[in-house]
Amino acid sequence: MKMIVGLGNPGKKYEKTKHNVGFMVVDELARAHNATFQKNPFEAEVATFFLNGEKIVLVKPLTYMNESGRSVGPLMTYLGIYPEELVVIYDDLDLALGKIRLRQKGSAGGHNGMKSLIAHLGTQEFYRIKIGIDRPRKGQSVVQHVLSPFSKEEMPHIEDSLDLAFKASQDFLEKQDFIGTMNRFN
Repeated sequence: MKMIVGLGNPGKKYEKTKHNVGFMVVDELARAHNATFQKNPFEAEVATFFLNGEKIVLVKPLTYMNESGRSVGPLMTYLGIYPEELVVIYDDLDLALGKIRLRQKGSAGGHNGMKSLIAHLGTQEFYRIKIGIDRPRKGQSVVQHVLSPFSKEEMPHIEDSLDLAFKASQDFLEKQDFIGTMNRFN
């Protein structure tokens, strides 16, 4: 079994914001595999499908970004998912817009959603797909930046990176080799 978690904030207000790129990628995975998200008792929307005989669980925590671990940790325990079966997709301020970076493990790097996941999972040893959203413009706070939608000029770049993140996720699910996927997509 594999779990792909997209980080973001629930609700229409946040739907198209920079902080929700993780939700955007898992939504695309669900569409590609005809899977439907449903709310569950673990404060998340979950969709499942089978690929090559393996169950794949897509997750969008509904706890808001900064409390993502509160949802994901108990859900992993309930489903018997191990950290090496988890991929988390999220936004990265320190990565240029339009770029993605895959990592096997690491610190939260200042990302509050990742801090929450690490705290609730008790480990930093899980796979990540980071999607670049760039740094805030001069005079803009980090919160304003991550909670703002992409501009018309930014859209072609973010669409490229969302497509790459989708393809990287799909590659990992099909080939079962995250290091190989990293080599192909980094």
